[in-house]
Amino acid sequence: MHGAVMTERENMPEKPWGGRFREKTEKLLEEFSASVQFDCRLFRQDIAGSRAHARMLGKQGIISQADVRAICRGLDEIEKEIESGAFEWRQDLEDVHMNIERALVAKIGEAGKRLHTARSRNDQVATDVRLYLRGEIDRIDLQLADLQEAFLHQAEKFMDLPMPGYTHLQRAQPVLWAHHMLAYFEMTDRDRERLMDCRKRVNLCPLGSAALAGTGFPIDRDAVARELGFIGITANSLDSVGDRDFIVEFLSAASLIMAHLSRLSEELILWSSREFGFIELPDGFCTGSSIMPQKKNPDVPELVRGKTGRVYGNLMSVLTVVKALPLAYNRDLQEDKEALLDTIDTVSSCVEITAALVSRMTPRKGSLSRAVSTGFLTATDMADYLVNKGVPFREAHAIVGKAVSKCIARGVELTELTIEELKAISSLIEEDVFEVLSVTGSLEARKSSGGTAPSMVERALKEAKKRFRRRKREDLY
Repeated sequence: MHGAVMTERENMPEKPWGGRFREKTEKLLEEFSASVQFDCRLFRQDIAGSRAHARMLGKQGIISQADVRAICRGLDEIEKEIESGAFEWRQDLEDVHMNIERALVAKIGEAGKRLHTARSRNDQVATDVRLYLRGEIDRIDLQLADLQEAFLHQAEKFMDLPMPGYTHLQRAQPVLWAHHMLAYFEMTDRDRERLMDCRKRVNLCPLGSAALAGTGFPIDRDAVARELGFIGITANSLDSVGDRDFIVEFLSAASLIMAHLSRLSEELILWSSREFGFIELPDGFCTGSSIMPQKKNPDVPELVRGKTGRVYGNLMSVLTVVKALPLAYNRDLQEDKEALLDTIDTVSSCVEITAALVSRMTPRKGSLSRAVSTGFLTATDMADYLVNKGVPFREAHAIVGKAVSKCIARGVELTELTIEELKAISSLIEEDVFEVLSVTGSLEARKSSGGTAPSMVERALKEAKKRFRRRKREDLY
């Protein structure tokens, strides 16, 4: 019977952990537990980590230099095969690490079996994910820079264009189009700052932590970290292999990016409707109806708004994965990668297409001008006018409220009341109130720092462009 078992094992796919097992792995388990279908995307990072690890092993005298050369040569060949599409990914080998290691052994023999000395798949995958995420953060940051540039373009091109500002989705006070665009520039700037701050904690090397306790081999973790471009090494081997805080942190930052994109999308959807008519979206970013010929649907912002939910879901998914894990590594952590990779793809595509859309959308000046001239948007300015005449603000507020009520009853705007009618409301009102009640007068009055006065918005635009250029010049990575 013992011989029969050995024959069966000779026919089964070799597993890196198969030495203590007497039964063949169930195909159902192989399919259930395999991750190669998604973690194969980490092949470049896996190969880079293996090269650095092999060179360190050779430098430390743990393996021979001949083995190092063979390993690096084999890894180079495998990388080219993967890039060309000639590499065969095997599900029975579970993941990207074992697929590459098995191919390496097949190419170079015994030397390939020495590569895994002083490391585990636990610290290997943690390193691969950090390397991959670091590069993706850099790529998304550049896409966010393109989005910021689109906001700056809109602000500069339509610098003097007034529009209604809203609270509670009700017309509130006049603002400049440029002021509104710069609000989104600021949101995006915080998004970039969060990503760069997150990157600092991503950019630490866990390789050398092995399975959980470190290794007895005389390795040089710092040398590996330097070669891979990390700013340092992780401090505790248990934490190193079990930590996914950096993924949760990225997913949190990504969720805020999507929240900002969703807020913008909601406004673009509203503004492009006939009810608002504030903007014209480019035809190339819209679709029509299969039954209604007149339709021009804002599909891009609708999809961005919808995709926000999946990113939120990915954050909650990984938070739930890590919430009750004992130290150190547990297979649950395999569930982090699909959520991470999907978030990267979703955020990247949403930022990219939103930047293109924003750069090409056009505000409808006539509609904005009509909207900003109705709805009593300068009522607060009239209250401020009375305050400057010595009326306490709460009393001024009540006086103007009565004036607005009179206008509503008659179906007119504040500017359409005669001076006699206004004086009947308050004897302090003079002819100069009409200058205060104008959209231009309202905008000019908002000169506090960060306000919508043209002079302040012009200053803010210059500062934003300066900050944007400085960020592009600085070596943030």
